[in-house]
Amino acid sequence: MKRGWITWDKTELPPSVFETRLAAVRLHLSHKDLPALVVYTDVWRSNQGRYLANFMPYWNRALLVIPRDSAPVLLCGLSPRVYPWIRSVTILEDIRPNMNLAKMCDENGWTKIGVLDLPQFPCDLSVPDGVDVPWSAIHPEPDEAELSMYRRAAKMAREILAEESPSGFDHEFVGRLERKYRRAGAEDLVILVTNGDTPPQPPKGLILGPASSISIAMEYRGHWVKIVGPGFQPAAGLLAGVQLLSGPYPYEYCHSPDLKPGAIFAAVTESAVNGKRIFQGGTYRLGPNGQELL
Repeated sequence: MKRGWITWDKTELPPSVFETRLAAVRLHLSHKDLPALVVYTDVWRSNQGRYLANFMPYWNRALLVIPRDSAPVLLCGLSPRVYPWIRSVTILEDIRPNMNLAKMCDENGWTKIGVLDLPQFPCDLSVPDGVDVPWSAIHPEPDEAELSMYRRAAKMAREILAEESPSGFDHEFVGRLERKYRRAGAEDLVILVTNGDTPPQPPKGLILGPASSISIAMEYRGHWVKIVGPGFQPAAGLLAGVQLLSGPYPYEYCHSPDLKPGAIFAAVTESAVNGKRIFQGGTYRLGPNGQELL
């Protein structure tokens, strides 16, 4: 299952958070003399649409259009039967059953339009006179509301994994974990395991024991975190990978020097213990004083 039950708890993430984020977008549009910003979103590339409107699709794709002087509009390929659900979990009210951006530009007299990360915009979708707006221009770093959600997700990921000792067949262990994470509200989940002979991988009938490492990549309310146990944070050893969690995509591999201040990222190390490969990792923020474990 790509995503579990998507809902919006407004006590966790109030609507006022999105008003502040949209105000920042409109200020940028005003400075650049652009009438609107279009944001592409789909099942995999959902971070930006989630940040600006709390929209996370189960399937298909959509265009979030943020006019400088009016409410956001969602142009989507989804059936109108899901519009009530979309309205219940997002700030969106105006939802239209097509992705004809050119028509919307003509109707509003827009001769040019801002496009979030234009070089990554799908080539099969038409953008009349699009002007690139980099993600960093409107999202230089996570705001306090976003940080709070990342911390909540990381805490959940650690606590649930700590409840289960890796033992028995890997697929049975992963099944128990999946049930707990889904019931706690995880919308997307990738669980990889190893008995110490290989890197973490999908379960395939191996027996787990004391030398096992478990990798959890989890999405909670649209916020991705990653932990790798048993230690949940990198220990002394070879750096096995760094993944950016706060970029346009849910998580993608990158190099440590490329991380910008404020970035949310996962880091994993590998060490050898009694001939076994042990992996540990956690989710961090690159703050003013360096890495901060979330």
